[in-house]
Amino acid sequence: MDSCLFCQIVAKKIPAAIIDEDAHLLAFHDIAPQAPIHVLIIPKEHISTLNDLEPTHTELMGKMIMKAQKIAAKLGIQEKGYRLTINCNRQGGQSVFHIHLHLLGGRQMHWPPG
Repeated sequence: MDSCLFCQIVAKKIPAAIIDEDAHLLAFHDIAPQAPIHVLIIPKEHISTLNDLEPTHTELMGKMIMKAQKIAAKLGIQEKGYRLTINCNRQGGQSVFHIHLHLLGGRQMHWPPG
């Protein structure tokens, strides 16, 4: 999708601070971090929201979580702890309509998040 910010990052048309990439996923630092460590993990396939997932995406979603675990270890926050979040639609806090997993860490997380 040409108008999707994250699709443009996947296509390398927009720069990003990429920290991990494979055939299915791309991970990069958020440009407006909400924690000392704030990484976005996105599928290279455009999927607008969680509501658009199909049963065929089950493995992809598992890969996103496993990628987060790998990156948390790489960034040294695996043992202290981190938070994973996926927002869905506007009231859920989604601002870019391409699903993405937020990996947040490097500080104490609070509950409820807001």
